[in-house]
Amino acid sequence: MRYTVALKKNHEFRRLYHRGKSAVSPYFVVYCRRTGQPVNRLGITTGLKLGNAVKRNRARRRIRELYRTHEQELLTGWDIVMVARTRVIYGRYRDLECSFAQLMKKLGLIVPKGAANDSPGRQAGRRSGRRETDEAGLSAPKGDRPQ
Repeated sequence: MRYTVALKKNHEFRRLYHRGKSAVSPYFVVYCRRTGQPVNRLGITTGLKLGNAVKRNRARRRIRELYRTHEQELLTGWDIVMVARTRVIYGRYRDLECSFAQLMKKLGLIVPKGAANDSPGRQAGRRSGRRETDEAGLSAPKGDRPQ
């Protein structure tokens, strides 16, 4: 995962549960909160209710792979916690992908169409802070800028 680090501390998970936005599907619950950092932080929770360690690890692997394959479509600068539900273990991967995409769209974590999504610093609602310049390096007056 290129633009993501692990979320590990208990207080960070609790902060997301209490202050973050959430979305629910039959497969998982997603909590997210903007951080403004140049990377996302991902946390995955699998409770004992899912089953033994083998099943919990399978759920984590499936969620991690879902995130990895869709990472380039997501905005950076967010903390994301995904809580696995029992259906994530036995559900078809195609259904998991569809559910994941719907939840990310609902939470506003998908990069808008037409936006450049190659750079690790892409963030929603942020301006680059640079003024537009012409070929000579001079800034153009506000009214003369091309739209």
